[in-house]
Amino acid sequence: MKIKKIQLGEIIVPLRTPFKTSLRTVDAVHDIVVKVTTDTGHVGYVEAPPTAVITGETRASIRSAIEELIAPKLIGRDILAMEDNQELLHSALIGNTSAKAAVDMALYDLWAQELGQPLYRALGGSRNVIETDLTISVNDVEEMVRDSLEAIRRGFKVLKIKIGKNEALDLKRIEAIRSAVGKDIVLRVDANQGWNVKEALSIIDKFEKRGLGIELIEQPIHFSNLQGMIEVTKHSSIPIMADESIFSPIHALEVIQRRGADIINIKLMKSGGIYQALNILSIAQIHNVPCMIGCMLESKISVSAAAHLAAAKNSILYVDLDGPGLCTIDPVLGGPSFEEEKIIMNERPGLGIEAIEGLRLY
Repeated sequence: MKIKKIQLGEIIVPLRTPFKTSLRTVDAVHDIVVKVTTDTGHVGYVEAPPTAVITGETRASIRSAIEELIAPKLIGRDILAMEDNQELLHSALIGNTSAKAAVDMALYDLWAQELGQPLYRALGGSRNVIETDLTISVNDVEEMVRDSLEAIRRGFKVLKIKIGKNEALDLKRIEAIRSAVGKDIVLRVDANQGWNVKEALSIIDKFEKRGLGIELIEQPIHFSNLQGMIEVTKHSSIPIMADESIFSPIHALEVIQRRGADIINIKLMKSGGIYQALNILSIAQIHNVPCMIGCMLESKISVSAAAHLAAAKNSILYVDLDGPGLCTIDPVLGGPSFEEEKIIMNERPGLGIEAIEGLRLY
């Protein structure tokens, strides 16, 4: 099975509600889709979200990176030559992790198709059901409470609350949500780099003194301030998770060795795909550091690949693959079944994606 053609297109999927963090506001998933076809007629579909505030990429840059630099290196390559293909992919250019991730995931999709197995089984996994949290965007207190109650009505048991704009207001948000949802719902807090060290330690102390039962706090301060992450992790009674601080195995090793976080959040769009994500997982496992698998603002297309990785690796203890749950429609035929908080893995080979409605190829 050899790569015959790499095509690009776009897909737009409206969100149920605007996605708001301390960094941005988005109304729809508007991503680049990659379609890789082999000489045997097999097809791999994946996508790359333009997340300029995190990866520095736009739709135009993703398209250019793949069309001009990545695709020419991979056309004609044997799908089973995974190591060599990955070397070509990651040496094609510096950065551009989402562009690399999209092609990487297509390679893994087709590799598993060639093996005749769903990807999670090809990666050595046996879990065919995993559960995800759901993100609650940062808004006024009343709206966040309504969104939290709606998430619970839909069946979600774990909520990831976006805050990080204002300490006093953030505290009111979490207090109101905890009061509304009760003590049995798990609350995770994501500041998206919104605090400094002093603010982070102050609000964490208040969370604890008021008994708000926060499971973990994600990326409390700016990704470039590793010393600050070290300080917050050292003095926090709530586990700290690194997200934007981790783009590569080298980042993961430094954060772990210097104790800059208790938990590592792996996102394929930051790591450049499954290949590097597996390396990060190995480093974390050696050091007994638990991991989360997360996603950017993505549809089911690429979240399916992250779900397969989560189902394959027991060291992934936390799942934040709520992109499809935030969308108004599912444009994907086939693949894993996203049934609110439950993600049920497909048993068709690869990612199991057969077609994508509304896909417009260039």
